[in-house]
Amino acid sequence: TIWTQQILSLIYFEGHRNNTENLQTLDRAPFFEYNIRNVDFAKMPSPRIFCSHLPYYLVPKVFKNKKVKILYIYRNPKDVLTSYFHFSNLMVILEASDSVETFMQAFLDGRVVGSNWFDHIRGWYEHRHDFNIMFLSYEDMKKDLRGSVLKICSFLEKELSDKDVDSVVRQATFQNMKSDLRANYEDIIREEIGTRNDEGTFLRKGTIGDWKHHLTVDQDERFDRIFYRNMKNIPLKFIWDINE
Repeated sequence: TIWTQQILSLIYFEGHRNNTENLQTLDRAPFFEYNIRNVDFAKMPSPRIFCSHLPYYLVPKVFKNKKVKILYIYRNPKDVLTSYFHFSNLMVILEASDSVETFMQAFLDGRVVGSNWFDHIRGWYEHRHDFNIMFLSYEDMKKDLRGSVLKICSFLEKELSDKDVDSVVRQATFQNMKSDLRANYEDIIREEIGTRNDEGTFLRKGTIGDWKHHLTVDQDERFDRIFYRNMKNIPLKFIWDINE
């Protein structure tokens, strides 16, 4: 979500792309359902960019207006689970878990912010014809960031020069975002939201397949059974390993 927020900010706002304006991505593309800064969304100048974790049935009906473009970024759920486990243990507003097993049960039961991952992605995919929506995977973005930026630009009907695309891609790499205070939320989580400790970072690894360092063989096999039961009729492509 934060990665795409940075990419869209770089695509749409020249001042963000050229570093002539020092505005955090949270202010350029606020969270629709949280509105941490109490912005009057109706007064935001066009183009208005929002990010959200809402399921399809909770978004306003106006989102079905085909002028509203929705970019749905999905990630293989074992890495979502791993990332979410670490994030929950870092943030004071989320419930910490003493083990991956405990968190995995909560994740599979939908007892986490954003509710059940399977319901979320299935809901949006099965109702995709109601929206002007493009699905893009985190793993495809990771493997081909430039190609993904060009796909996003095409979907948004936004033309950028090759030089500007290069600038977007360069500033949207994981390492550059990790050192860019506008893009990484590090100050926001420390000063405005609150963390349990100073050990973790907002942007952790940003890789594919880190779940292999966290799930046991038994947990992996259980997860696979649940995944295939829930996703057998959803033809979206999933990548589970950096080498795939």
